[in-house]
Amino acid sequence: MNSSKTTVADLALFGGPPAFEDALHVGRPNIGSREGFAKRLSEILDSRWLTNDGSNVREFERRIAGFVGVEHCVVMCNATVALEIAIRALGISGEVIIPSFTFIATAHALQWQGITPVFCDINPQTHTLDPDKIEEMITSRTSGIIGVHLWGRPCDIDALSEIATRHGLKLLFDSAHAFGCSYGGRMIGAFGGAEVFSFHATKFINSLEGGAVVTNDGQLAHEMRLKRNFGFTDYDYVESIGTNGKMNELSAAMGLTNLESIDEFIEVNRRNYKQYAAELADLEGITVLDYNESEKCNYQYVVLEIDERKSIVDRDQLIEILHLENVLARRYFYPGCHRMAPYKDLYPNAHLFLPHTERVAAQVINLPTGEAITPEDIRIVCNIIHAAFANAGEIHKLFVEKAAT
Repeated sequence: MNSSKTTVADLALFGGPPAFEDALHVGRPNIGSREGFAKRLSEILDSRWLTNDGSNVREFERRIAGFVGVEHCVVMCNATVALEIAIRALGISGEVIIPSFTFIATAHALQWQGITPVFCDINPQTHTLDPDKIEEMITSRTSGIIGVHLWGRPCDIDALSEIATRHGLKLLFDSAHAFGCSYGGRMIGAFGGAEVFSFHATKFINSLEGGAVVTNDGQLAHEMRLKRNFGFTDYDYVESIGTNGKMNELSAAMGLTNLESIDEFIEVNRRNYKQYAAELADLEGITVLDYNESEKCNYQYVVLEIDERKSIVDRDQLIEILHLENVLARRYFYPGCHRMAPYKDLYPNAHLFLPHTERVAAQVINLPTGEAITPEDIRIVCNIIHAAFANAGEIHKLFVEKAAT
């Protein structure tokens, strides 16, 4: 590890040794108690009940519902399938308004089922759907709105709920980033017709791979349980169309194990976020996105905005500099769903209606955090960023020369 970066020669971009021998990743999995997980695995193997609504799955559902404060939780094999099943169970069709600044699965879950995603611009301060832009996107074919709580920062739920109610639209939330967060003192998960959580390995609470839909609608929960198990209502009786969206017992065991450490995970994330914010506070053109300290938050994302109008190092240059130092920072959610297949061909003019989405997608960087990152790691990452800004002239010259060759 080369922990001191000061001069141009120190930077890996100019031939110096990388700051880290082993790469630092965004979203390196939290593990929780190895002993607790091993005990659960042993019990699962002894029981020989590996899937099909075993005791760990049922307990995971109870624990999530209790934590969120809702009546029903339906866990599934992953959040994408959970979103697809929730969309189908809600009877959504035609067109659905969503942000383009989201993970591609939000759009794919609709398009996969023959439903048209209609991309709406975001509020540049919150990075979530701008309620003021939604109504102009509503047509006679619009059946719903999917709000995405991004970075653990909630959408304007009140405004979206008012619009959905007034226009008779279904309201669903993609809450993949927001487990453990609150809005107006209520836990995320209790809003809209339903909310979908992700417990993918990159999330701060993971079940190896997994997702869940939470709701207070008992009939909706019943429909989703049918649809995640081929439509079976009994051992050999199928009532409706369905698919295989079941979570297995090993995944549920990891989810339960991680839930037991949720307070520790959040405290580590908060510590990391505070350190990054403090160490980068003096750099012109860099903003570390803040969180509402009056609400509960999981702090699982450390998000920088690089303002090209003020910063002397642009976003993509900084990404390359960090990657060469083995800091694998990410450009979430670049370049926006509307610029990815198939949407870039289906809606080639979408960018004209998404100016804030375009700008934010060109500015955002996510930095490594979680239990795998130490305070010393963060100090070194911030030192690299400071060194890049201190040597911006030489860096700019090098990138100009590279572009010319």
